[in-house]
Amino acid sequence: MGVATTYAASDFDISRRVPNAITITTDSKTVSLTSNAKGIWNAENITVTTSTSGNGTQVTLEARSSAVKHIHLSWRFPTPSGWKYLGDAWERAYGDLQWKTLDSKRVMPWYFLATDGHTTHAVGVKTGAAALCSWQVDDNGITLDADVRSGGVGVELGKRKLNVCTILSRVGKANETPFQAAQDFCHRMCPKPKMPAQPVYGFNDWYCSYGNSTAQKYLENAGYIVSLAPKGGNRPFAVIDDGWEKTDDPTGTGFWDGTNPRFGTNISMAEVAGKIRDLDAHPGIWVRPLIASPNQPKNWRLSRDSGMLDPTVPEVRAYVKETMARLSKWGYELIKHDYTTFDICGHWGFEMQNGFLTKDGWAFSDRTRTTAEVILDLYRDIRESAGDKTIIIGCNTIGHLGAGLFELQRVGDDTSGKEWDRTRKMGVNCVAFRAPQQGTFFEIDGDCAGQVSSDSVPWEKNRQWLDLLARSGTPLFVSFPKASVDVKKEEALRAALKSASKRQPVAQPLDWMDSITPSVWKMGNNEVHYTW
Repeated sequence: MGVATTYAASDFDISRRVPNAITITTDSKTVSLTSNAKGIWNAENITVTTSTSGNGTQVTLEARSSAVKHIHLSWRFPTPSGWKYLGDAWERAYGDLQWKTLDSKRVMPWYFLATDGHTTHAVGVKTGAAALCSWQVDDNGITLDADVRSGGVGVELGKRKLNVCTILSRVGKANETPFQAAQDFCHRMCPKPKMPAQPVYGFNDWYCSYGNSTAQKYLENAGYIVSLAPKGGNRPFAVIDDGWEKTDDPTGTGFWDGTNPRFGTNISMAEVAGKIRDLDAHPGIWVRPLIASPNQPKNWRLSRDSGMLDPTVPEVRAYVKETMARLSKWGYELIKHDYTTFDICGHWGFEMQNGFLTKDGWAFSDRTRTTAEVILDLYRDIRESAGDKTIIIGCNTIGHLGAGLFELQRVGDDTSGKEWDRTRKMGVNCVAFRAPQQGTFFEIDGDCAGQVSSDSVPWEKNRQWLDLLARSGTPLFVSFPKASVDVKKEEALRAALKSASKRQPVAQPLDWMDSITPSVWKMGNNEVHYTW
C-alpha cells in the first residue's frame, strides 16, 4: 500500500483503515508480519487479526510458542504541519499535560487529540484494553504500541487468543472546540462509566497531619468541616487517609485489620466509622492493598520487589478481596485504594514518559496474562469485594483501566498543604487537561484543597484553588485542621462545600492551548479568571 501524498481529514480516521504495517517484538527478536485481504497478519507462529467495523478496529493476538512483548501497528500518511497534539498519562499526571507541536519522540498513552484550533481529530483505544497502549505521531503517520508484556517479559498465551484492544478514532466536526471534541471522544472510549448518584465532596485529613494523627484529632477536624457543609440533602464524606493502619504484623494478616498505637488502641475502626456517621457524614478510608507485611508468605511476593505482593497469586487475590470486604463491613462507604501502579510496575508515572513502564526481565507468577489484564483483574476484585454501593477512588491507578469500575479517579499527583507551587503544578494542570474525562470516564479527583497550618500556604492563592474545585463540577475534598481556619477561611469553606454539594457542569479551561496552568475558565455561562 503506497503512502498518500496529501493530508486528508479521513487519514486520522484510522479505526476504519487497515494498518500499513505490523511488527511484533518477542523476548528474542522483532519480526514483521505479512497480511492477507481478510486482515490476518502472520509471521512464524504469530497471528494478529485486525477486524474493522462501525465500532472500531478490534485487534487480537495468537502466539502459541512465542513470548510476545509488543505489537506495533502503523498507519502511514503525511501529517499536517503546524498542528498541536494532546495525549493522556499512564496513571496520575504530574503537572506535565499540555498541547504541544509535533514531536516524533513523544509517547502519548491511551489516546491523543490533534488540532489546528478549528478542527480536532482524536485517536485512541477503548477503555478496559488488555494491553498498555500508547501512540506516537511523526511526519509520516501514526504508530500504536500495544505493550502486552507480563511484567517485564513477553506474555505466554499458549492456546489462548488475546483481545488486545479496540482502536477508535474520530474526525473533527465543524464549529466545535477542542474541549468538546475531547469530551465526545472520551465518552466513545468509555460508553458505560460508573458514576456516583450524587456529587462527592467533604473532608480528608492528609494535609492536616500528613499521616501523624489520632482518632480523637481526626474526629475533631472532621466534625468541624462537616459542620460547615450545608444542612440536609447530599451529605459530605469524611475520609481517613494514611496513618490509621497497623505498623506491625506479627500474625501475617496484613496491616489493614487494626490500628496503630498512635492513632488509637482503645477504639476500633468500625467504631470510628460509627462516630463519623454520628457527625452526619459518610465514612471513607484509605488503603494500600499490595504492600507486603513482614510475616506474609514469601511465595506471595512480587519477583521484582519482595516488599510488594504479586496480584496473580491466588492467595494474594483472596487477601485483597478480604481486606476490601472488611473495610466495607466496618461501615466505610468510600474506599480510596492507592499505590498499586507503583507497587506493580516499580515506576511512577513521570518515569514512564518514554514508554518505559517497568524494567525488563521480571515476571508475575502467572506469565499467561498481560500486565494490563493483571491490573484489570485487581481492579475488578476491588470493585466486587467492596460492594456495588461502596464508592471507590483509585489513586496511583490507571484511569483507562479503572474507567467503568471506579466512580472516582485521582487525576494528578499530590497537591500540598505546604507548597503552593506544587498545588499549582499538580492540581491546576491535571484538572484542566483531564477535565474532558469528568463524567465520561469517572469523576475526576484533583486532590485536596488544604493546608497544614494557618500560614503554610498563601491564602490568596489557595482560596482560588478551593474555588476552582468547588465550582468545576469535580469532587472537592478539603483538608484544613480546625486550628488553621479563621473567619475569612471559614466563610470560603462554607461557600465551597455548598457549591460542591450540587451537580454542576464541568468547568472548561479556555486558555489551555497556550498555558499549562490555565487561568481562564468557563463555568456554566460565566467566564472566571484566576491568578495562579
